[in-house]
Amino acid sequence: MAEDSSYESMLCVKPEVHVYRIPPRASNRGYRAADWKLDEPAWSGRMKITAKDKIAYIKLEDKNTGELFAQAPVEQYPGCVVESVTDSSRYFVIRIEDGNGRHAFIGLGFADRGDSFDFNVALQDHFKWVKQEGELAKQEASDIVAPKLDLSFKEGQTIKISIGNIKKKEAGGVKPRGMAGGLLPPPPGVKVGGVIPPPVGQPAVSAEQTNPASLLDFGSPGPAAPPSADVWGDFTSAGSNAL
Repeated sequence: MAEDSSYESMLCVKPEVHVYRIPPRASNRGYRAADWKLDEPAWSGRMKITAKDKIAYIKLEDKNTGELFAQAPVEQYPGCVVESVTDSSRYFVIRIEDGNGRHAFIGLGFADRGDSFDFNVALQDHFKWVKQEGELAKQEASDIVAPKLDLSFKEGQTIKISIGNIKKKEAGGVKPRGMAGGLLPPPPGVKVGGVIPPPVGQPAVSAEQTNPASLLDFGSPGPAAPPSADVWGDFTSAGSNAL
């Protein structure tokens, strides 16, 4: 028979646990730790929880030598392999197997509630992972069997798109744009770039009667004084004084 080479992971380790002999369950109400001899454990040692593939193993070992005392394979949790007692959170009933088809129920107790909490959570997390892996495998199998939906266009296939509520712009409905620089448009009756007509009753001055010289002289200073007869007079007098 080929050796099983699957990886075995460690889920939880507790250095000290106690094992108790338990009486047969008298009814379906569950086990009670008060019915055990809690001050006289049948065995004390170390507990490990390991996992290989989908199965978890509760192993009871000697704390000094590591020799295996008992082992409980767990395939489902909660289940019949691990049961909580009805009167305490620190004690459980587990079903151990010897590998030859024989099994027995024993009591398992923790000295601290934190250790029993870790024991419970380690089993819950493992089987939560097992459930997720199973759902993922089912989904992958269904994706392989089911044909993929083909949404691509076939050769020669076309589609028609209808877009409503769009009105065409009327030919004369475009408003004139304002003049550059934010200026208002000229009043009606005046062409852009033309001369504003005078009011009614005043004669219009034609461009031919306008004197160009008067327009050029507008704003210029008055007639200049005649120049002095002796332009160099001041310089001459200054020169003679210097001599």
